[in-house]
Amino acid sequence: MARISGPTVEEPWPAVTAADRRRLLAGLLREVSRTFYLTLRVLPSSLREPVGLAYLLARAADTVADTRLISPGDRLGHLLGFRDQVKGPARLEDLRRLEQALTEMQSSPAERELLTRLPSAFSMLEASPEPDRALVRSVVVALTRGMETDLTTFPAEDSGRIAALADDAALDRYTYDVAGCVGEFWTAITMAHVPALKTWDGEGMARTGVSFGKALQLTNVLRDVPKDLRIGRCYLPQSSLSGLGLSLEELLDPSSGVTARPVLVAWIETALGHYAAAEEYLLAIPRRCVRLRLAVLWPVLIGLATLAQLARNRQWLDPDHPSRVSRRWVYRTMAVSWPASPSNRLLRAWIAHLRRQVEAAL
Repeated sequence: MARISGPTVEEPWPAVTAADRRRLLAGLLREVSRTFYLTLRVLPSSLREPVGLAYLLARAADTVADTRLISPGDRLGHLLGFRDQVKGPARLEDLRRLEQALTEMQSSPAERELLTRLPSAFSMLEASPEPDRALVRSVVVALTRGMETDLTTFPAEDSGRIAALADDAALDRYTYDVAGCVGEFWTAITMAHVPALKTWDGEGMARTGVSFGKALQLTNVLRDVPKDLRIGRCYLPQSSLSGLGLSLEELLDPSSGVTARPVLVAWIETALGHYAAAEEYLLAIPRRCVRLRLAVLWPVLIGLATLAQLARNRQWLDPDHPSRVSRRWVYRTMAVSWPASPSNRLLRAWIAHLRRQVEAAL
């Protein structure tokens, strides 16, 4: 007699223990991003899980997109598959296949572990309150679009070729996809969890948050130009470089920094405009919300200090002369910021001081 098979029963989502949560949102998150971990720890407790979970899922997507042992086309396929899982409904068997395909190709133990723990992360996502779940899904999907741009615009890292974003509009779109969208997410999730923000104009603050995110991403883009060029990526617009008579290959010569400096200065000035919006975003947070203020203040201070380093760096195209603030500076700034955070006057003065350092060096 023939055997009749019943319907396939999907593997249930794994139970997530308290120890699993601690590992994901504390230990593992600290290992994949020490700087963001500090921001997460200072947030009000109700925000740590949705914000931390969004970061971990975005970090996992970034790991997929950056697995250089496979072709950009294959990476794109895996990234789009991961995006489908984030959109939902997620399937455990699809996450297992992604883990099997990519885990052994990671050189970082933390990134390998992140891929193996995706079932737990998605289980936490599925168990989240629906408003949080929708916001996390939305921002991670948006972030994957920036990663998709990287994979479809630029050549493989070892190809020996370089490509650039086409024009100013392309760079502006990119900064939205990889950071501006986080400003929208941050606004919505904090308004949902912090009662003191209930009176905020959500749409207006979201627009300001987009500028905040763009400020931070432009800082990263400008700081990392030498490193990115050496893996075939130029985020400085091709139209601006062509206007100066520069080819992409010439940017590999650090001495071209003098000729290319007008492009750098123009985008630093654009970033400063976005930092003005970031300052207003910070000061719109009620003074009594010290932890939330600090979580916003720290990236502003670090970003402006980095821009000042970059503006002073006449060898900005030389990978051996990076424009970075020291870890000691970061920790000292964090310590000093605690007593200063409730004072709008002190924060405005501090930010103005850093802005003047940038402007004086341009």
